[in-house]
Amino acid sequence: MRKLAILAGVLLLGLGLLLVLGRPWMAQRAFDRALDQGLGIDKSLALGGGLHAYVCGSGSPMPDADRAGPCIAVLAGNQAFVFDAGSGSIRKLMRIGFPMEKVQAVFLTHLHSDHIDGLGELMLQAWIAGSRGTPLPIYGPAGTDQVIAGFKQAYTIDEGFRVRHHGEKIANPAGYGGAANIIALPDGTDSQVVYDKDGVRITVICVNHAPVAPAFGYRIDYKGRSLALSGDTVYSPSFITASKGADVMFHDAMNKDMVAAMGRKLAERGRSNTAQIMTDIQGYHASPEDAARAAMEAGVSTLVLYHMVPPVPARLVEPLFLGRAPGIFSGTLKLSEDGMIVSLPAGSKAVKFSSGL
Repeated sequence: MRKLAILAGVLLLGLGLLLVLGRPWMAQRAFDRALDQGLGIDKSLALGGGLHAYVCGSGSPMPDADRAGPCIAVLAGNQAFVFDAGSGSIRKLMRIGFPMEKVQAVFLTHLHSDHIDGLGELMLQAWIAGSRGTPLPIYGPAGTDQVIAGFKQAYTIDEGFRVRHHGEKIANPAGYGGAANIIALPDGTDSQVVYDKDGVRITVICVNHAPVAPAFGYRIDYKGRSLALSGDTVYSPSFITASKGADVMFHDAMNKDMVAAMGRKLAERGRSNTAQIMTDIQGYHASPEDAARAAMEAGVSTLVLYHMVPPVPARLVEPLFLGRAPGIFSGTLKLSEDGMIVSLPAGSKAVKFSSGL
């Protein structure tokens, strides 16, 4: 028994030494493997043809460690588009493996800060990743040009550093920044095609986010598949009409009972200003039930809720957040998560979900 104990001790000591001495080797192997599997690879190629939506930000202005600010990126063949750029969303987008070099244009739903505060980083990454020779086209409501000019000015010093450091072949000064394309719908018009190129058609839709006006949703069509994105809105008949027959609807959602409870608690604790904000914001967002009703009336097969208020910290809370929505919409209903990829293969009716994180 004594010999066995000594032998066991020697073996354990040897194993311990192997783990300690082998740790740098194991770390190097893990690092090399990560390089081989991810760096410089266009992961989007594995998705195949069709229309693909990347959730780069499913959250809201409320703090949420797991959710970036609102952002949906869309890949259609060789063309890529980004809809809104909330805080932290562009780094999530790059981590998912979205092909930034393919970004053709950005579309803004409205100019609330939580939808545009990542725009500077988006312009920068699209410029460098794609070695752009022209500024990034950015479509949005009146005032979009002012927003772009502000970010461009804020990043001017950084631009100069990058041009001097990397050279004009990589950081072409002519491609820095963004080019505003102001969307102004004619009176009496609720929707209009604003992009139509190489089989991709993008339609802007006027929605109701008053007092913010104009505010837009969008519909993207490609190879017989389609997505509709609400932006921020209450229940909006114009959005429903323009979304008819789409495969997937992304809709913002606010559980107003939960927000009201937050307001009451803030008031109890003397935070009257923030408590008033909790009351104010209920008037210009759709509830999960409103979103479900919109999806049902538009005849879509799948509803994905994003820009969720308040944050949904765990799956246990999801039924509380959804409320009566599952009883209103009988199709596939999901709460989005950062990194979610929704794929609509061409020539099919399938809607596939995967995660890029």
